[in-house]
Amino acid sequence: MPDHSSETVVAPSRRSQASPSEPSGDDRSSRRRERRNDWRLGGSTVTRWREKLLAIALLSLGAGVVLGDLVGVAVPLLGQVVLWVSMLVPVVLALVWSRPVGLLRFRAIDLLWGVGLGLLVWMIQGWTAGREVEFPSLVRIDGALPTGWWFTDLIAPVLIAPVVEEFFFHGVLLVAFYAWLRRPLGGFTAGLTALLVTAAVFVVLHTALAPGAVSDVIALAVLALTTGLAVLLTGRIWTAVLVHIVYNVLGAGLLLVGTFVG
Repeated sequence: MPDHSSETVVAPSRRSQASPSEPSGDDRSSRRRERRNDWRLGGSTVTRWREKLLAIALLSLGAGVVLGDLVGVAVPLLGQVVLWVSMLVPVVLALVWSRPVGLLRFRAIDLLWGVGLGLLVWMIQGWTAGREVEFPSLVRIDGALPTGWWFTDLIAPVLIAPVVEEFFFHGVLLVAFYAWLRRPLGGFTAGLTALLVTAAVFVVLHTALAPGAVSDVIALAVLALTTGLAVLLTGRIWTAVLVHIVYNVLGAGLLLVGTFVG
């Protein structure tokens, strides 16, 4: 006869059958959440920041260059504003779609790196220029400075241009290129490709709008590579913005010296 014992044998659950070394579903979910606390590791916050955003950003930039060139003939400041708007449109659209994890985060170290790298880039620019270095100065018309020079030659390049350009080139283009290429190419190759492509676009745009000496082209390339690398290494945008601001502040300072002292 069967033994009708009062004890009941309960079959082990799947979780208890799992090997102690095998992570449970909760553990895997927790680790997945930990891995996705940085946009460089992928995740939903950069899912839409790929080829579609790249196409929108490049088309918007192209339209801004053409339209800005047309209206800039009559009103140079308006042409510049058109170009800025063409960069801001994809930036705003991208941030409405999603905000890559950590990209907008600010750390005190960003300020230190921004100032230090900005000074370094400026020194490299001076070294490459060599004997070409001269104090730039504003052109006077009948002995007077152009109307609104304080905005076009000081406020715009020091406060507006660095923020707009860094958010467009390294906040949108760089991140979108990286997010698009990370899975097929891997993180390193995707980062290197995104860095070189965005730097090339940055240099070509500035050179086309304001042709300069070879040393100016080199300085633009160094600036673009430095700010792009800062975003890739830190995962944050603010070091790049501060590097660009410091670099332009030094240029504006030389302009003031050359205009009022030199």
